[in-house]
Amino acid sequence: MNVLAILQARVSSTRLPGKILKPILGKPMIIRQIEREMHVASIDKLVVATSTDFSDDELVKVLDKNHISVYRGSLDNVLDRYYKTANLYKPDHVVRITGDCPLADPDVIDRVILEHIKYDADYTTNCLPPSWPDGLDVEVMKMNVLKTIWQESKLPSELEHVTPFIRKHSHRFKIHNVASEVDLSMLRWTVDEKEDFEYVTNIYENLYPKDSNFRTIDILNYIDSNPYISNINSHYNRNEGSKSSAIKDEAYLSEKNKC
Repeated sequence: MNVLAILQARVSSTRLPGKILKPILGKPMIIRQIEREMHVASIDKLVVATSTDFSDDELVKVLDKNHISVYRGSLDNVLDRYYKTANLYKPDHVVRITGDCPLADPDVIDRVILEHIKYDADYTTNCLPPSWPDGLDVEVMKMNVLKTIWQESKLPSELEHVTPFIRKHSHRFKIHNVASEVDLSMLRWTVDEKEDFEYVTNIYENLYPKDSNFRTIDILNYIDSNPYISNINSHYNRNEGSKSSAIKDEAYLSEKNKC
């Protein structure tokens, strides 16, 4: 089984521009995240999929300096960028991860990949419904499934967020979900706002010096001992980006109906 991980990332984030290059303990956030994901035993190769826009030139320089493979494609059509990245390597399975998750847990990613293969699923995730902290999301799909959604997706939300087509047409796919034993979905470990970055920086500063391979259980123990930490970014809701995509979908459908 050939498993390719594609990490989507761009510098021109709307809510926190340049977040992936912001330093955590002296290294860009995206490099800290990739350091963690390099410990995923089930992944054969990891590639960063970014855009051809000039705004991502600095990101490519950082990736090249750290000997990380990169593909450049469409800025806004992320699904097209994803498929064309995968098509270069011809994997059996594609792992989708995003560049705003510096607390990504290699053990969680491994578990999702292994269950995906074990159950011969078309698509496996750990957020249907969410039960892990926001920022530990993982998606795995067969390459032929990625090709199908690339060919058939039309809505702006489907092109921007890659996999909504699968969930909207779930009857067509064998879907598997990997749930956390304890509901942790109220925790926010992603980075979309400045408070999110403050949150993860605090965790790195307190855990990384003791163990650079700290895991989810270590973060949970730290939060339990320092409950004030969760107040830093708890006022933000999960999946804020989906709201703007829904508005774009409405505009697209409205325009289409006029034709």
